[in-house]
Amino acid sequence: MHEGENSPRKAAVLVAGSWGTALALVLASNGFHVTLWTRNAEQADEINNKHQNSRYLPGSELPPGITASTSMGSALEGAELALFVAPSAVMREVARAAAPHLGANTLVVHATKGFEADTMKRMSVVLAEELGRDASTIVVLTGPSHAEEVIKKQPTTVVVASASLEAAEKAQDALMNGDFRVYTNVDVVGAEVAGAIKNIIALGAGLSDGLGFGDNAKAALLTRGLAEIGRLGAAMGASPMTFAGLAGVGDLVATGTSKHSRNWRAGYMLGDGTPLEAVLERIGMVVEGVRTTRTAYQLSKQYNVEMPITNQLYEVLFEGKAPKAAVEHLMGRLKTHETEPLG
Repeated sequence: MHEGENSPRKAAVLVAGSWGTALALVLASNGFHVTLWTRNAEQADEINNKHQNSRYLPGSELPPGITASTSMGSALEGAELALFVAPSAVMREVARAAAPHLGANTLVVHATKGFEADTMKRMSVVLAEELGRDASTIVVLTGPSHAEEVIKKQPTTVVVASASLEAAEKAQDALMNGDFRVYTNVDVVGAEVAGAIKNIIALGAGLSDGLGFGDNAKAALLTRGLAEIGRLGAAMGASPMTFAGLAGVGDLVATGTSKHSRNWRAGYMLGDGTPLEAVLERIGMVVEGVRTTRTAYQLSKQYNVEMPITNQLYEVLFEGKAPKAAVEHLMGRLKTHETEPLG
């Protein structure tokens, strides 16, 4: 049931950042009428009257099938799909506000890559708690996907993961088109852990580039970073196969090597000597990898998992360690076997 139907299907996207707006375009291209929810009345007016979201995706024209609202009730009314793309720090708050307006049969999908800082919970767990849903019915959308490319309808491939294959297939049906290819997976833990931790490794890759190191160093950081993702994921119950796919190595490559990536840009500026506060101010949008570093550091202790890249970035971000000293520490670590087990 895509384009050409007399009565368009309805979807809500919460919130109207760059990734939420790009995913709204995907849904609109598939015949949905999409309402973007935002707290910002000026942003809603710009989307509705100028068909632009200039702060997050400047220069991009939005189709008439995308509107915006500051009313949660209006955004979710009649929606068969609710796509949560709120930053991890406010996901619980947004879900709590959405809960009274969410239809019993509305498919819930989230596309946020991070953990809740205080509880260290994955986003699907936060949503299940606040929405009163069985966590097994919630779908995670992840994979290598820059909003700046999706909005231009450049070829993109992602994965939707849910313990319910039926729910994952419903999300696949809603999102998939000629430009946006969607695979399904049942490993929610792996999808969420990979999506969150790769932002930390991308910070490290950017930091290495900012210090003027070459591709050899960056390739090493990405490869050993994937091992860290796999170790933590396995300890939390994920399938190792997930990390060899789109949610793992695919997303890591895209985020760790692209100037579209806020996490790479943040790392680059840190490596270039810019203080963290100034980095975050210049980027002007959420850099999930910064807060995720603190959570992953805590998780590594809880699960007794070795995560040297995460540990060094934690020291750079929160303990004042010089970026160059951190990278040199990583390169000078005690010798080990490359293929040590994940568990």
